[in-house]
Amino acid sequence: MREAVAAHVRDGDTVIIEGFTHLICFAAGHEIIRQRRRDLTLCRLTPDLIYDQMIAAGCACKLVFSWAGNPGAGSLHAFRRAAEGKGPPLELEEYSHFGMVARLSAGAARLPFWTMRNYMGTDLPRVNPKIRSVSCPYTGEVLSTVPALNPDVTIVHAQRADAQGNAQIWGLLGVQKEAAFASDRVIVVVEEIVDESVIRADPNRTVIPGLIVDAVVVEPWGAHPSYAQGYYDRDNEFYIAWERISRDPAALARYLDEFVYGVRDRVEYVEKCGGLGRLKASKRVCAGVNYGF
Repeated sequence: MREAVAAHVRDGDTVIIEGFTHLICFAAGHEIIRQRRRDLTLCRLTPDLIYDQMIAAGCACKLVFSWAGNPGAGSLHAFRRAAEGKGPPLELEEYSHFGMVARLSAGAARLPFWTMRNYMGTDLPRVNPKIRSVSCPYTGEVLSTVPALNPDVTIVHAQRADAQGNAQIWGLLGVQKEAAFASDRVIVVVEEIVDESVIRADPNRTVIPGLIVDAVVVEPWGAHPSYAQGYYDRDNEFYIAWERISRDPAALARYLDEFVYGVRDRVEYVEKCGGLGRLKASKRVCAGVNYGF
């Protein structure tokens, strides 16, 4: 992970760490924090805890999004402080969920914009000048438009890939495919590398083809505290704990010092979290980890 981030994530980049509840690559976000990347434009439909951590660490100058929060547990308080002018400056650019999907779809198709109907009756066009309109050349109907989004780098977590980067995902999907195809550079992070014959035997699971992948990283538990279907469950205790941690800037700084800056890599992070075996998909144990904040 260290080498992939060093090679492909640069100061000032537009970065997407995709995943929708499932397969969110916290490992990549933590490595970006450790390498102290700055002035990043972070994009995602539903920024959650990892973007809260990256904002708190000073990595971000702008957030492009459609909804932000701690799913099922509360708010993102580092994000809220920044939005309220109580933290590092953070520019906000907001769309609907489908607006973000449309931006990435246009980017993946190498089109300049995407048309849609779902901004009628909302205030988003008033606060976001990038949401515009166009008259349909066939019907005359006025449609909303959003510009294509072509990030510098997209990071996707997947269950498995071969050495060429053909990445397979199953379970809950977001816009991983669109974000990858829209991007200039793509890092695929996986729970395991498998032989090409495994990928070829089950081709419908291949969401990201290796021909668009720049780096493949093997990082077991790389999505924790989110989950990887078939490998481990969501760490709900952590999401609940984050509501308390992120409310207090000092507690958040202590968390980053101990669990991000204070470890060299994901292996040390997993050890710091108690091994995480309680979350394995094959056995669910209720005992949680005391994160101490």
